[in-house]
Amino acid sequence: MLTHEQIWRGVDRLALRNGLSPSGLAKRAGLDPTTFNKSKRVTQDGKQRWPGTESLSKILEATQSNLADLVSLIDEVPATQPKPPDFKFRSIRLSQITDASFDKSGFPEDSGWEEVDFPSIDDPRAYIVELDKDAAHHFCRPGSFLVISPSSSVRRHDRVMIKTKQGDMIIGTIKRKTAQQYIIAEANVSPDDLPVNAKDIDWTGRIVWASQ
Repeated sequence: MLTHEQIWRGVDRLALRNGLSPSGLAKRAGLDPTTFNKSKRVTQDGKQRWPGTESLSKILEATQSNLADLVSLIDEVPATQPKPPDFKFRSIRLSQITDASFDKSGFPEDSGWEEVDFPSIDDPRAYIVELDKDAAHHFCRPGSFLVISPSSSVRRHDRVMIKTKQGDMIIGTIKRKTAQQYIIAEANVSPDDLPVNAKDIDWTGRIVWASQ
């Protein structure tokens, strides 16, 4: 018998396998974006809430998957192949980011984060930022998510998320980098190449993976 936790794990992994967040998966299936929110999986009085059969059918159709695919994602250890390694990554929506969301080095700090499973990435301290608005249209779209590695060094042509000391969140591609200045192309805050003085940068995180 499938448990409540197993069913929701299958939904989360189906979303990740298709490069989506749970809300992105819901939107692709024509459902309310909040259908699969973690806050909706248990009622206020502690009663478990299960995804409906119609919702499951719609997400399988939207991802061109079948019930066997979903069951294989639910299984702790699939019978036909070894279980791929997963890490728990912290996730936050772009619109929910505040100054308190990160420490001075760009690592998650407050309680406004969720945890999601994600296939192995070299940096286990990486985290996910969900784009719940159009902030990086040159390489992804609203509903996509970015895996940010604040531990990684950054070089020319790397995609990055920069937090300035003024509180701005800049997402774009490093076109040129010197000790004094970054030139950011495709930035979410400017249609033109954006110069950012190194002295004005609080921290920089490299985007190691972005869903399309």
